[in-house]
Amino acid sequence: MIQLPQINGQSEVPMYRQLYEGLRDSILAGSLKDGERLPPTRDLAGQLGLNRATVSAAYALLEEDGLISGQVGRGSFVQSKGHGPDQEISFSTSRPAEELFPLEEIRQITAEVMRRSAAEVLQLGSPLGYRPLREYLTQEAIAEGVFDPETDDLLITSGCQQALDLIHKALISPSGYVHAEEPIYPGIRNAFGRALTVDADEPRIEAMIVTPSFRNPTGYTMSLSERRALAASVEGRRRLLIEVDIYSRLRYEGEALPTIRSLGAPTLLLRSFSKIAFPGLRVGWVIGAKPLIQKLATAKQWTDLHSDQLSQAILLEFARSGRLNAHLDRMLEAGRVRLAATLDTLEQMLPEGSSYTRPQGGMNLWVTLPEGCDSAVVLEKARREGVTYLPGRYFSVSTPMNQCFRLSFAGLSPARIVEGLRRLGPLFEDEARIASRYQDPRPEMAMV
Repeated sequence: MIQLPQINGQSEVPMYRQLYEGLRDSILAGSLKDGERLPPTRDLAGQLGLNRATVSAAYALLEEDGLISGQVGRGSFVQSKGHGPDQEISFSTSRPAEELFPLEEIRQITAEVMRRSAAEVLQLGSPLGYRPLREYLTQEAIAEGVFDPETDDLLITSGCQQALDLIHKALISPSGYVHAEEPIYPGIRNAFGRALTVDADEPRIEAMIVTPSFRNPTGYTMSLSERRALAASVEGRRRLLIEVDIYSRLRYEGEALPTIRSLGAPTLLLRSFSKIAFPGLRVGWVIGAKPLIQKLATAKQWTDLHSDQLSQAILLEFARSGRLNAHLDRMLEAGRVRLAATLDTLEQMLPEGSSYTRPQGGMNLWVTLPEGCDSAVVLEKARREGVTYLPGRYFSVSTPMNQCFRLSFAGLSPARIVEGLRRLGPLFEDEARIASRYQDPRPEMAMV
């Protein structure tokens, strides 16, 4: 019989989190022994007076941390030795943590939407998007100061990626270019293809794309002065400014900064539910001048005829019920801890001469190894240790970035982050030693 953790129903800490932490502490302290069987979720829920889903969520966190192992038909067993090399720890994907998804709430919302509006949401819809969601997002944008009802419109898209594709198809001429900075998110490079340039002096540039907050892959955030300067620079010019704003709500510390659009620049503002809710429900939106939105809507109609209204209706109810904000609060709490675990561990395990960005939010940061190192070479060794990340070459257009790589931390628990980086540390140390042997020695300074 295991000693049951104390659950405080009045605490601000979610009950699944309290249960997870109590069981985790028991395992790490040795009170729960390696190989010991945990109670079935139904039984433990009954003993503690909890919902079974609460217990399942706590077990899922323990399993992700490598502290228990679920075996079909037998139950869950303590494995206090944690993750072995055969259990992959992936820093490769920029995504939210699945264990934070409020699955029971989404099931309830989906059932309610189907009960209330099944015929409507399962029918063909406007290419502009589900009207109630468009109205909700429009009112939110007006309150924020990024939407003028007289001049602006809003288009729902299948995530931010479709918005980029539509912009390329509808707003960039066959001979035109879109300027972006390196390192660049591969989705932007894929959307614009040969129309993308990192040369700011290219005379045929028709648009510029920026991600002001927690840019993927570096986590870099533009300062307020940089945003104001950029807003002023596009005033009166014919270049289109595309503002990707999908990470700004994932700020774990520091003061929120205004969008460039709210500073008076006529940007096309791209947003999405993917990073703040569920990436599997492909719902994003674009805010811009009415003529531009109409062109994008026409291109969208050619592409997919109409919108997935069910996903939009579910996310609308999730947002206006207040549950999106509650979910986002949980994500911010988890993200703050995960980012801190990443930064603290990097400080201990990177070889001398390395550097890394220190974002205040988002899902990614950028590491630069000492001169001569090749992160792609290390990746092959890392895979044998059960760890993956994305080398710098994936984010390069014209500049070699062999020394660099992206770490995506938001989808991993703190324990897995620490374990993954500790596996990587010796590999990077070895690579730095090898690289140092092949560096040209610097000439001695002349004594004159």
